[in-house]
Amino acid sequence: MQVKDLLRKKYFSLRKKKYFEIKKLFFLPFTKLIKKKFNNKKINISIYYPSSFELNVLKLFEIDYVTRQTILLPVIEENNSMNFFKWKENDVLFVNKYGMLEPIKSKAVIPNVIIVPLLAFDKKKNRLGYGKGFYDRYLNRYLKKFDNIITIGIAFSFQKYHKLPVKNNDVKLDYILTEKGIF
Repeated sequence: MQVKDLLRKKYFSLRKKKYFEIKKLFFLPFTKLIKKKFNNKKINISIYYPSSFELNVLKLFEIDYVTRQTILLPVIEENNSMNFFKWKENDVLFVNKYGMLEPIKSKAVIPNVIIVPLLAFDKKKNRLGYGKGFYDRYLNRYLKKFDNIITIGIAFSFQKYHKLPVKNNDVKLDYILTEKGIF
């Protein structure tokens, strides 16, 4: 665990130092991919509300195709599980105990596409998260039931690490999107 903690500190600091604002064109490969995968059907896309120098996924609201989809945000439940709830760009948000913004809880929705925040990633699409395991627990629970969920890590290319330490419960992502494209 110590190695992951050191990597978290390193990549959090690196992201803060090298952060830059992206344009909506960053998400062009993402849009092409999900249009193709879901045959232009209306889908549920979960995003995160960016903070602490996370890549600004709110730029997705500048893309017509995305604004026609159902957008979801995560909510941390009392039992430390996570679920996703509908959210529109100007809806009220509340600050949770971790300082993250969350929408009003209504009926939980299973996403078709989950945009996953991360601190670092490697060439095998492993992800280094923040260490609380919310996304890994959610994905381990739902990927077995719903095989059509696509996971996409969003990062800057400088967040790539050669080989991240991985545990059994860590979930490998389907894709990683950076300013250099999607892989």
